[in-house]
Amino acid sequence: MIASSRGAPETAADAACLLRVSDLKRSYARPRTSLWHRPEPLQALRGLSFELQAGQSLGVVGESGSGKSTLARLVMALDKPSAGSVELLGRDLNRLGEQELRAARRDFQMVFQDPYGSLDPRMTVERIVGEPLGTLMERPGPAARRQQVRSVLEQVGLRAQDADKYPHEFSGGQRQRIAIARALITRPRLIVADEPVSALDVSVQAQVLNLMQDLQRELGLSYLFISHDLAVVQHVCDQVIVLHQGEIVERGTPDQLFSAPEHPYTQALLKAAPRAI
Repeated sequence: MIASSRGAPETAADAACLLRVSDLKRSYARPRTSLWHRPEPLQALRGLSFELQAGQSLGVVGESGSGKSTLARLVMALDKPSAGSVELLGRDLNRLGEQELRAARRDFQMVFQDPYGSLDPRMTVERIVGEPLGTLMERPGPAARRQQVRSVLEQVGLRAQDADKYPHEFSGGQRQRIAIARALITRPRLIVADEPVSALDVSVQAQVLNLMQDLQRELGLSYLFISHDLAVVQHVCDQVIVLHQGEIVERGTPDQLFSAPEHPYTQALLKAAPRAI
């Protein structure tokens, strides 16, 4: 058995759990309105707890302001919680030192919403996709780096020679494939996908979602799939949690939530849901 970061032996159930979020809270101070009045902090997350099993996809749905992006930043260790923990492979990311966190980052990567804004237009695709390799403790040499970039480009349905081009030479769907390639280059276990298809046309959305599912089966990836679009989540996720004002108000399989939602907020989301993918 593998020893966990707390020193206790890891059980079979622990080994299957890739990501464990426990009583996660995040609050932000509001600006003073006067010298005599200190407003209550903004409670962005109010005690979230959930698990994501290895090889599965968990959808996080909710309207703007529900806490989805705050959750993504905390899972990616780009922000620190006010309370609670985010454990990846049994390690609390917020208890890791700088070097330990840097080493751990190869196991989790992110795909952002905007395929136009997330790619530096001044950089070639090779530099963009290969950039995460520079954060690794053991960095590949130039030749190995170039080969890894070309290989992962082909894996996402692009050509090896696309490595020499710039982002403006690609369509929106192709740019998101480049972003996915960048996330895959370190061979992560977890990908946090924050609204990864919301900026794309409907037909292109389906292509990108199908690609992500193919990669999941091929590589054993897990996705934390953040979206306001229930149809997208229904297409790709094994489990779903519904966020409202920083709290989980409902959870279950897509079939359970979409066929018989119990919470009024989930019911309202379904009524406003767009077309199926």
